[in-house]
Amino acid sequence: MSGSAGITGQRIILHADMDCFYAAVEMHDRPETAGKPVIVGADPAGGAGRGVVSTCSYEARAFGVKSAMPIGQAYRLCPDAVYLRPDMAKYAAVSAEIMGIFKSTGCRVQQVSIDEAFLDAGHAGSFPAARDLAVRLKQEIRERVGITCSFGVAPSKIVAKIASDYKKPDGLTVVTPEEVPAFLAPLSVRKIPGVGGKTGAQLEALEITTIGELATCDIQRLIGAFGRSAGLLREAALGQDESEVVERDEVKSISKETTFARDTDDPAEIAATMELLVTEVARSLAEEGLYFKTVTVRVRYTGFVSKTKAKSLLHNRNDEAAIRSSAGELLRELWDGKPIRRLGLRLSGLWKQDAGQQTLF
Repeated sequence: MSGSAGITGQRIILHADMDCFYAAVEMHDRPETAGKPVIVGADPAGGAGRGVVSTCSYEARAFGVKSAMPIGQAYRLCPDAVYLRPDMAKYAAVSAEIMGIFKSTGCRVQQVSIDEAFLDAGHAGSFPAARDLAVRLKQEIRERVGITCSFGVAPSKIVAKIASDYKKPDGLTVVTPEEVPAFLAPLSVRKIPGVGGKTGAQLEALEITTIGELATCDIQRLIGAFGRSAGLLREAALGQDESEVVERDEVKSISKETTFARDTDDPAEIAATMELLVTEVARSLAEEGLYFKTVTVRVRYTGFVSKTKAKSLLHNRNDEAAIRSSAGELLRELWDGKPIRRLGLRLSGLWKQDAGQQTLF
């Protein structure tokens, strides 16, 4: 029997996803922003800013603003928004409180980012009972933290994650085992976690636009297009995912990389991409409650020639500004103006403060 099966033998997984987390925390702390478009990210500098949007409120999304968008573009779409710089320490503290709420249920909890987690709710015994648990958690988060959270309840992690996104914001979607095929069938293939723009476009080129069409597509046709990934795509379309909810292992390093759609020597595009990487590693750092000592930047040029440079600080740090400063310095030293294919950022020399210890600075 699977480790996620409860007393009835059913696997019941909850996926919790905070709604526009950074923006929601800021709006809770700043009541005057209620109902206004709020954008958390780099300084827009009147439309000349070179960073990116970390997240934004649903009011801002109505203008077409979205996460990872260049901040200058966001400003042109919504110049009257409230623009705020990220406060990772504050978000990490709120995240820790929410994860504490989850762990108080007795469920096994797998935190997968600063604003989302899986819970093994097999012990609830039934899907109605698991739904009641999700309702209680939503209420407790709203009362204690002041933000909303969307939940998906399903027999597997992949379906639970898709379900949590189904009725955002402040949603709750329960998908029982017998309901999985009908729930997934009409959804876009791009709703499958891990199916990005490239894979989504490949599927659509094969005239496979819904998860139902993917589930019933001839497997040999998929193998011809996707090779070894075909089986994983089919399993995802069927909602099959036997992976367990597990506590995360100790983190030894944090790294993020991105490959440009086209090799680029555009300084603005490269700077905006580095800003996004900085934001992502800072988010992971805060999520884990870690301090870093070494920053490494890796540049891969056209022709797969790579250069790497690292910088170690005198003391462990946990602030985004220190990451940004070091990463910018290393990138300036590394980049010789030639087109870049891939850009990477890594934090290492990680240290976690024990309870009762004082900070290093």
